[in-house]
Amino acid sequence: MAADANGVTEIRGALARLRRTTGLPVAFGGLVDVGRRQMRISELSGNATPALSALAVTAGSGLGGKAVALARACAVTDYSSSRQISHEYDTAVAAEGLRSVLAVPVVVRRRVRGVLYGALRTAQPLGDRALTAAVEAARDVEQALVVRDEVRDLLTAARPAPAADPGAAASWEQVREAHAALRALAPRITDAGLRAELLAACGLLTPTAPAGAAGLTPREVDVLSWVAAGATNAVAAERLGLRPETVKAYLRSAMRKFGARTRGEAVAAARRTGVLP
Repeated sequence: MAADANGVTEIRGALARLRRTTGLPVAFGGLVDVGRRQMRISELSGNATPALSALAVTAGSGLGGKAVALARACAVTDYSSSRQISHEYDTAVAAEGLRSVLAVPVVVRRRVRGVLYGALRTAQPLGDRALTAAVEAARDVEQALVVRDEVRDLLTAARPAPAADPGAAASWEQVREAHAALRALAPRITDAGLRAELLAACGLLTPTAPAGAAGLTPREVDVLSWVAAGATNAVAAERLGLRPETVKAYLRSAMRKFGARTRGEAVAAARRTGVLP
């Protein structure tokens, strides 16, 4: 089965940061195949040969397989002679000329989703600095995957039922809640491309278009999204990471732009113009 390709970009970025912060000459990694205890190395940085490319690593085998099986960081000072690991992948590792290697698992909701490796071409201890940097890089990937999972789940929940379905009204409420939650996630995403994809997905949940039609700012749309989902100003502030006073100011501004006297009128106007689902 194919690996979870939605995390490839995050793995690639983490490897680049790992080499930059530690000075390690080689870093590589990949994602665990969905439904299997096997990780495939798909991303390499600083490699001199293709020996490790697309290598499938089984849980429990080699250093990376050990990291997958134990769900914790592992390291060896001299890969080929280490007694701490099995040696199914010695040929590929030797072809790349690697000696000291560390492997850190990417764990999301208690499931290993990938592994990051860092390596030296000499047999010497990697040190705490390199291991700490690798763990931090893995944590960054974990957080990005959590956001991706939340986006996927929200989009799935947001699929409206057919109009004839008696539960259609309730389903649209789910769509509105998902729209608000997706917009709240957007500022947490540091990757500009992924953030743009998420906001584009939010647009698919609205009947027509764009907030620009009403002259609303993105934050005003965020606030109206939560108000439409039934949130109080305090709840909207918590979800958006804002102060309640700031939420109130955005809401007043949106009401003024719509010529609305109440928050309910502002939400209704936003739905009529296609700003909200």
